[in-house]
Amino acid sequence: MRPQFPLGRAQELPFWRRPVTLLFLMAAAMPVAFATWSALLNNFVIEVAGFNGSDIGWLHTVREIPGFLAIGVIALIMFMHEQVLALVSLLLLGVATAITAHFPSLGGILAITMLSSIGFHYFETVNQSLQLQWLDKLRAPQMLGWLMAGGSAATLVAYVLIVLTWQAFDLSYNFVYMVSGGFTAVIAVFCLMAYPRFEAPNPQLKKMVLRRRYWLYYALQFMAGARRQIFIVFAGFMMVEKFGFEVHEVTALFLINLVVNMIFAPLMGKAVFHFGERRALMFEYAGLAIVFLAYGGIYFFGWGVVLAATLYVIDHILFSLALALKTYFQKIADPGDIAPTAAVAFTINHIAAVFLPAALGYLWLVSPAAVFFGAAGMAGISFGLALLIPRHPEPGNETIFARFLPAPAE
Repeated sequence: MRPQFPLGRAQELPFWRRPVTLLFLMAAAMPVAFATWSALLNNFVIEVAGFNGSDIGWLHTVREIPGFLAIGVIALIMFMHEQVLALVSLLLLGVATAITAHFPSLGGILAITMLSSIGFHYFETVNQSLQLQWLDKLRAPQMLGWLMAGGSAATLVAYVLIVLTWQAFDLSYNFVYMVSGGFTAVIAVFCLMAYPRFEAPNPQLKKMVLRRRYWLYYALQFMAGARRQIFIVFAGFMMVEKFGFEVHEVTALFLINLVVNMIFAPLMGKAVFHFGERRALMFEYAGLAIVFLAYGGIYFFGWGVVLAATLYVIDHILFSLALALKTYFQKIADPGDIAPTAAVAFTINHIAAVFLPAALGYLWLVSPAAVFFGAAGMAGISFGLALLIPRHPEPGNETIFARFLPAPAE
């Protein structure tokens, strides 16, 4: 890592060495490892390790423990610069992904998943903080949309290669994991060596920050974590278990999602900028409630694979609007609160994620439809919370009730 460099002077650097370029590189490197791991995971654990619904639930519970412990980032940034921590975490994610297939048993998969998850969750925590510190508030929604599209574009290449070569060249899980994880690790090492350490103008508090005026943001993060886990864990598992999708078919579905995200993520960023966080999140949560009800209907009414795949894509389109939650916090936060609150929010986001996958894994064995109906209820609660966001959030106007209340003493 090079010496520190003031963020305000970043325009003096060549374009490829500026902070926004670094954000794009990191946005591209992370999903190559993580999304490839996800695309192969359900087939890998079913074919190689013989997982059932309960096993996959436990795997995702273990995967979410580092997210619950993301508050540890606050301790790490006391002696490690955020940018360095982000890249070291990205390196850990890449290396752990690369060696995943070397541990084809329940215990081995859980152990390597824990390591890759530490890298993923600590990277995501710090990366979100860097994005909100480095991006101007007015440009943040559009730039976050472009960053999402950039990550999708990079992953698109990986997925196309899997779809085209998995059967044609009889690829192994080990080969694909090694290549994708190795790519992420190489990018992380390059960024550590090539970029200066950017210093934002607002020093970040290096202690846990819990403010009453952020309560709505915390509540939305909690519900987002609970609801999203059901989709991540069980929607893809359903495609393999119920409809018999093979690796190249699962990857093709992911591929469609990537193309859709490349198109819609920048548009969603513009929509958030134009309509505001309140309306964007209300639209997302209403749409997700309908999607999860339809997922349940697949089991209840025996609907087919085409609908299931379509719902999977629609969910990803709606998920692009989740950037509105980031920009809502950016608008209401004190500048020095961004890093510690990102860590606290990640922990809150993962409270339910630690126990829900394992618990719902047992419910899945009895009634998969009930799992998805529960997620629809969670989306409904999130919709109710989104109604409390003001049209123009800012410090002192965090919720629609803020103007009727005295400013809290903190």
